[in-house]
Amino acid sequence: MKELSLNILDIAENSVKAGASLTEIRIEEDETHLTLVIKDDGCGMSEEVVKSVTDPFYTTRTTRNVGMGIPLLKMEAEITGGSFSITSKSQDEYPNDHGTTVTAVFDKTHIDFTPLGDVSASILTLIQGHPDTDFLFIHKLADRTVTLDTREIREVLEGVPIGSYEIIKWIEGFLDEQYTNQEE
Repeated sequence: MKELSLNILDIAENSVKAGASLTEIRIEEDETHLTLVIKDDGCGMSEEVVKSVTDPFYTTRTTRNVGMGIPLLKMEAEITGGSFSITSKSQDEYPNDHGTTVTAVFDKTHIDFTPLGDVSASILTLIQGHPDTDFLFIHKLADRTVTLDTREIREVLEGVPIGSYEIIKWIEGFLDEQYTNQEE
């Protein structure tokens, strides 16, 4: 993929399809590294499935017989000299503590580092496309931390749908303001 924000969108979509009520998207950046963690409380996967998901010819989809999201993210991290891991607990085995965590670490100084891209647009797409799912987004940069928690927004909406145009535009502005205003 041309931007990591598209990988984020793809992996978070998998979380929603797995029945997650909360998907956490955490990005931490310093001068040389970017760490991406996507964690959900969805149905999880068995150990056998976890071992298979990095294979591009493995998918649970019935519409096509390849699944490129996880394998591409793994390749993009490792090609920079970074790392990739995925852990999961299936709901069948862990009924009270299930879900999946995907972690990718990238060396930002490597020539093959894929740029982060428009992560705000990916977060907005997720919220608008899945208004009944909660998302926690935290992006730690050197000079600020950008945060968005849809659970907090829902508390003040008083029945207004989070996916409505006005709320999506407000969220867009809220994220833009956090990215453009440096801490003083």
